[in-house]
Amino acid sequence: MNLKVNELFYSLQGEGGRTGEASIFIRLSDCNLRCDFCDTSFDSGEELSLDEILSRIQEFPCKWIIWTGGEPTLQLTDEVLLFFKRNGYKQAIESNGCFHLSELLDYTVCSPKGDVEYARNENRKVNEVRLPAREGDKIPSIDILPEADIYCLSPIFCPDMESTKRNITFCVEYIKRNPVWKLSLQTHKLIGIE
Repeated sequence: MNLKVNELFYSLQGEGGRTGEASIFIRLSDCNLRCDFCDTSFDSGEELSLDEILSRIQEFPCKWIIWTGGEPTLQLTDEVLLFFKRNGYKQAIESNGCFHLSELLDYTVCSPKGDVEYARNENRKVNEVRLPAREGDKIPSIDILPEADIYCLSPIFCPDMESTKRNITFCVEYIKRNPVWKLSLQTHKLIGIE
């Protein structure tokens, strides 16, 4: 079994409920949504076997894998998750929520885009909802989102800092009016790490 891997690296989780934790990121290629603000090249990637991926990540002292993308559920199966679980790894996912998230995952992040109601149809309960937001967006009621332990608004970072600042201000003001949400900044971008 092979996976098309866009990127594989070791860093700190830069956003959400696990911010600051050392993690192995395995970014899988392709996505069914292809949002304009995504930081992934959807079509590029290297075909790697599970054994090749395991060999590469064993050099890192960490036992947390974050499956991200694109949309990792397009490739990620229970067979893949079991392989890494049997090799001692805990696994998180960052998904757009269009497809069901496996019960084998240790931490689930649903990051819906656009018409977000689809996410609850596929996933009733997740660890974290992380909603990307820009100035002027209509933030959905949590009643139509999957049930979560943490609800995060994540301001979209733009090439120009002024737009990014407006997005941050928009999220901050929204959270002050709706304190069920918390702010999730992309600290990895702020401090210049991968």
